[in-house]
Amino acid sequence: MNTIVALATPLGRSGIGVIRLSGDDSLTIVRSLIGDETFSPKARTVHLRQLCDQTNSDVIDEALVTYFRAPHSFTGEDVVEISCHGSPVLLRLVIDACLQFGARMADAGEFSLRALANGRMDLAEAEAIRDLIDAQTTAAARQAVRQMSGELSHSLQPIKDDLLDVIVVLESAIEFVEDDLPEIQLENVRTRLRSIADEVRKMSATFKAGNLIREGIRVAIVGRPNVGKSSLFNALLGSDRAIVTAIAGTTRDQLHEKFTVGNIPISLIDTAGLRETTDTVESIGVERSLRTIADADLVVAMLDVSEKENDEDIEILKQVEATEHIIVLNKIDKTDRDGVQKFGKHLRSMLGNGAIPFVELSAKSREGLDALKQALVHPFAPKEINSNSFLVSDARHYDLLIRANEEIENSMDLLEKKQSEEIVLIGLHNALRYLGQITGETTTEDMLTRIFSTFCIGK
Repeated sequence: MNTIVALATPLGRSGIGVIRLSGDDSLTIVRSLIGDETFSPKARTVHLRQLCDQTNSDVIDEALVTYFRAPHSFTGEDVVEISCHGSPVLLRLVIDACLQFGARMADAGEFSLRALANGRMDLAEAEAIRDLIDAQTTAAARQAVRQMSGELSHSLQPIKDDLLDVIVVLESAIEFVEDDLPEIQLENVRTRLRSIADEVRKMSATFKAGNLIREGIRVAIVGRPNVGKSSLFNALLGSDRAIVTAIAGTTRDQLHEKFTVGNIPISLIDTAGLRETTDTVESIGVERSLRTIADADLVVAMLDVSEKENDEDIEILKQVEATEHIIVLNKIDKTDRDGVQKFGKHLRSMLGNGAIPFVELSAKSREGLDALKQALVHPFAPKEINSNSFLVSDARHYDLLIRANEEIENSMDLLEKKQSEEIVLIGLHNALRYLGQITGETTTEDMLTRIFSTFCIGK
């Protein structure tokens, strides 16, 4: 297989930049790069060498060269890692030299794909590398590390083994039993299938918590102009990201930033104030705000308690009524407690809901901010979020688990209806194939290409 090269560290200036080669000619290319055809390093040891420019023999850099002999490497092939100083210009020179000596640029995820092809990891473990790199919280990183160490694969293996055992029993019945299976054997098959289905369902049930840790939630702050949306945006982020003025309509386009509450990533969106306007630019911002309400996982509808609510406030609350939302009463620092209570009571009356909850807040003084943060995640945080058990976090894995469970349940129904073993086995074989796709045993080449295209080039 041809030798590939890529930068394994992020683009940009840094103290160290690591260039990785993988393939049969990795060591040959490095020998040419350092100008020493006798270079024969001991595997897994670090060697200080000068890298030379082949056009004029000038020294490019002094680098640390580490050789990993196949099959004991990340990819299962000969791998060489070159640790240079992290100048983008210098790293580009080294990569160009490697290309001149016969390497080619790696595709996205190609190192991990080769590791999968050479049996160094399964597909679920390879995907965990991407998830670890992309992790936004400590909890997400921990879940990725657990998957990378094979926890998902190890959990699936007994389920696949039990399912295969049932398939063997039914296949044998087709080949060697002239009459129907004895009732006691059928009952054993039913019991085992029920146990398998329960295990698959338990595993898929952790997806809500796992996906929450991995992907987080989209939260949009909406309201009419000057209710304090941008002030709240800044307060939640802990920095002056949005421009705050007393001029209505200051925010004309959306601002997007991320922060975390506990171990839940939140993508926060500050929207343009919702109102009727003849300003072309502001009206576009208002239209985008309305679309954001539909797309957000949670909408924070903001009102100003220092002013009397008006028809625009009521209209905004009606627009968010069909979505998951929180009503925030802002600027409590500008009125007394009785004023806040009267505002809330009158608003409940206007909305026709005497029990509707509010979060009272001062975005300026940050009073009530902690309560709001907890309210943001409360509708989404299941009990599993605090569990030490492994959580399914990948939508692809979840979809395959759901499909497998449906096939098993369907086969159980057919078994109860006294259908032939051949018919029952169709669903069980499908379920086994779906479970195998999670770890890459039965995954098509097109699917692998799609998955690994989401990886970093250097991975």
